[in-house]
Amino acid sequence: MKLADYNFNLPEKLIAQKPNKKRISSKLLHVKGHVVKDRVFSELPELLKKNDLLIVNDTKVMPSRLFGKKITGGKVEILIERILDTAIALIQTKSSKRPLLGDIILLENEVSIEIIGIEQDFLRVKFSKDINCVLDEIGHVPLPPYISRLPNMNDKKRYQTVYAKKSGAVAAPTAGLHFSKSLLNAIQNKGIRIGAITLHVGSGTFMPLREEQLKTKKLHKEQTVVGENLCREIEHTLSIGGRIIAVGTTVARALETAALSGRIKPFAGDTDIFIYPGFQFRIVDAMITNFHLPKSSLIILVSAFIGREEVLQAYQHAVNQHYQFYSYGDAMFLERSNSKRCK
Repeated sequence: MKLADYNFNLPEKLIAQKPNKKRISSKLLHVKGHVVKDRVFSELPELLKKNDLLIVNDTKVMPSRLFGKKITGGKVEILIERILDTAIALIQTKSSKRPLLGDIILLENEVSIEIIGIEQDFLRVKFSKDINCVLDEIGHVPLPPYISRLPNMNDKKRYQTVYAKKSGAVAAPTAGLHFSKSLLNAIQNKGIRIGAITLHVGSGTFMPLREEQLKTKKLHKEQTVVGENLCREIEHTLSIGGRIIAVGTTVARALETAALSGRIKPFAGDTDIFIYPGFQFRIVDAMITNFHLPKSSLIILVSAFIGREEVLQAYQHAVNQHYQFYSYGDAMFLERSNSKRCK
């Protein structure tokens, strides 16, 4: 697998810097094989059928970006990756020099953190105060690195799905940002059920792929829960000829992780699954997703789902039609031309 095969040219002006005024007003590119059709996200119910099961990711984005300084005075930007205990967390930092073991970083409100461990890309730290309280008081929305502005009050609402429940993500499951409560009601009124998994999106979603990951076929770990009731819903849906519609690559990763044994089973733990061309999908029939970064694990995942040529063709169409890309951008509805499920 060559990363260059998953590259495309994207004008910088097409990288969305802010959300649409209305969630459901985003463009929606319907892709089935080599056939593409321009739609609006509010038309999504027209693409769904009775007995389909729409599955969302109910993770909630933490206000996980913090700003502090070293005792020496140097500025430090902090992104919390995972909360391990009330005062212990894994973090990433951005500063002139990476903090060392034992270093102290001073935050606002007389809060401090101590570096107590180094774990590959992350630092293990101890807060002087309950982490969730710190985030509530001085945490900022962790907008992605390609959004070249500071977060504002609108981001607190819009960089969060309307169904977010379980705090733990450092990035939004962006396919879900297009849903409004009224659209979800319209979908349910059509006889389509809605289920949920939880996958806490990590900062690894923005990291470039490393050669090691291409060799091991493993990605960054993300906390995932697929519940027993949802597994029963999925089995029932499949038994009556309904489709499983994944809202986002995070849902696809969670469901396919839970089905690696051959059938869907409850799962609670970390997933590091790397879905690339040749992967046999066992659960997902269709997918709603945003447009992803070149050479990323996510564009590789959607290529595994509908084909690399089909993805690149659709992306070129989106560029030509001035779609907006990435987290605050527009969406795609992907159907496989051959929807036969692997058994």
